[in-house]
Amino acid sequence: MTDTTQSRTLTIRIERPLREVYEFLAVPENVSQWASGLGGSLAFENGTWTAETPLGVARIVFTPRNELGVVDHRVTLPTGAEIHVPMRVVANGKGSEVLLTLFRSPEMTDEKFAADAAWIERDLAALKAVLEGERKSSC
Repeated sequence: MTDTTQSRTLTIRIERPLREVYEFLAVPENVSQWASGLGGSLAFENGTWTAETPLGVARIVFTPRNELGVVDHRVTLPTGAEIHVPMRVVANGKGSEVLLTLFRSPEMTDEKFAADAAWIERDLAALKAVLEGERKSSC
């Protein structure tokens, strides 16, 4: 038995400086502009971020601002299950690379894991479009 789980790190190159990308991602309210999974229902009330999910209201904790480009978040589902979403912005020349790691939960099928990865890829493409002002570029 292993203490690790299958994971997949998805990346996208963004033709914007690291600080600009980080500053955008570090503002939770900007999630609605690119993350279709949480963004549409993200709300802040009584010191807590929440979002509607198919399972009910989830709580979200965002990493505090930092100098390392870390923009992780932790989602606590109504069931109490926690999903850690490691996310980083790193310099790539004069632009940036955004990395997001998807962990496979024990009950997740191959098909669901692939579908979640495809969903994240679409969201990262939306992030790129927002930050590059809808310009087309090769990724």
